[in-house]
Amino acid sequence: MLVILGFAMILTFMVLIMTKRLTPMVALIIVPTVFGLFAGAGLGLGDMVIEAIGSLAPTAALLMFAIMYFGIMIDVGLFDPLVRFIVRALGNDPAKIVVGTALLAGAVSLDGDGSTTFIVTTAAMLPIYLRLGMNPVVLTCVAGLANGTLNIVPWGGPTVRAASALGVSPTDIFVPMLPSLAAGLVLVFAFAWFLGLGERKRLAGVDLLGDGASGVAAPGSGSGPADHPLTGGMSTTFSTSARGRLATLVRPDDTAMADTMLDPERDTLRPRLIWVNLVLTVAVMTLLVLDLVPLPYVFMVGTAIALLVNFPRLAQQSKEIVAHAPSIVGVVSMVLAAGVLIGVLNGTGMVTAMADWIVDIIPTELGPFLAVITGVLSIPMTFFMSNDAFYFGILPVLAESASTFGIEPVEMARASITGQPVHLQSPLVPAILLLVSLASVNLGDHHKKVLWRAAIVSLVMLVVGVLVGTIPFG
Repeated sequence: MLVILGFAMILTFMVLIMTKRLTPMVALIIVPTVFGLFAGAGLGLGDMVIEAIGSLAPTAALLMFAIMYFGIMIDVGLFDPLVRFIVRALGNDPAKIVVGTALLAGAVSLDGDGSTTFIVTTAAMLPIYLRLGMNPVVLTCVAGLANGTLNIVPWGGPTVRAASALGVSPTDIFVPMLPSLAAGLVLVFAFAWFLGLGERKRLAGVDLLGDGASGVAAPGSGSGPADHPLTGGMSTTFSTSARGRLATLVRPDDTAMADTMLDPERDTLRPRLIWVNLVLTVAVMTLLVLDLVPLPYVFMVGTAIALLVNFPRLAQQSKEIVAHAPSIVGVVSMVLAAGVLIGVLNGTGMVTAMADWIVDIIPTELGPFLAVITGVLSIPMTFFMSNDAFYFGILPVLAESASTFGIEPVEMARASITGQPVHLQSPLVPAILLLVSLASVNLGDHHKKVLWRAAIVSLVMLVVGVLVGTIPFG
């Protein structure tokens, strides 16, 4: 019964958010609550949820102050020169811009931290998407694919967990998987290119010469103007005249940025403090990478200093904080609401029951294929549950069974990490909630565009691993 309730709960949640019947936050609260009561949790449901929320509190604090910090840096103009440089390098070609997004996200992903990747990528690329009228869902899709594919680096969480659970070296897991990683990245860039071509084709319908009534479609809807919380309500469309739109699209300078969050006339600009803000940001990012101090505290202090330096007056500080409230409320509410889903899954025993059921249904005659089966299972299971639950709860059991068929633990570990492109899109991953919040993208819209592509990337990585002999088959 717990197995049925667990899978039914996840399926119901996914259907509701992808069909936009409920917002992710509401679905994360209501759906697990209903299924938790059916599972017999009763009054104990509250304790399960509070325990899970307690474990998520540091993550919520990190995301809250990280969003505020980088929002302040955008407002004061720290990223304006970077965006202008990228625009000059990539031009106004949507296809090149999407590929550039994949390249930037991939490069930053090498630090093994999803939140950092999405913060940097969104800060650099989102203004360009908004300026050109491109769909921000494309940005979240490409960034999510690139980060998920590179999440198997040996200093990343999944590989370390697999190595710890099975008592093998992370290097022994990762190095033989380089061909699979290369294949996955090639596919990510191919997806990025075709998504960019799709945006190029869509924007080609804009009436640039004033012959008709068509205009730039709103990001995310393809039908009309849209506002973004980081712009303070500023329209993301361009000038109303056709010639004005043409000038905006072809000139990568301050004029082209006049109707976006990079408006050169905005009153929050602090050009004289750009080097101070750059030094502060480098210091914050350095502490983030070195992990010497808890990350929530790093961003708390960074945000406080940024406000004091750039907005010394009380009224200015209050206005700046309120300006970023929509983005903060959106992501923090989803993280805390995810505590309901996690609490119910763990507290009712659904996660354990689902894991045991999957292990039990694998027939004995499929034993020689357990490595490949593990790779396939890692795709949905790491999406439905945390990496900790999969790598410390399920993988050791599968590896023990596989050992009777001559399959080495390190081979099982390699297979188990191929599902990471899909795992990174899970609503249980705080970084993906940060990404969709910063880009003002609906989580369901992101899932509709990214999940099938991520599944293909995972399967290709698994197949390449089999072909080169790093993952045994039969």
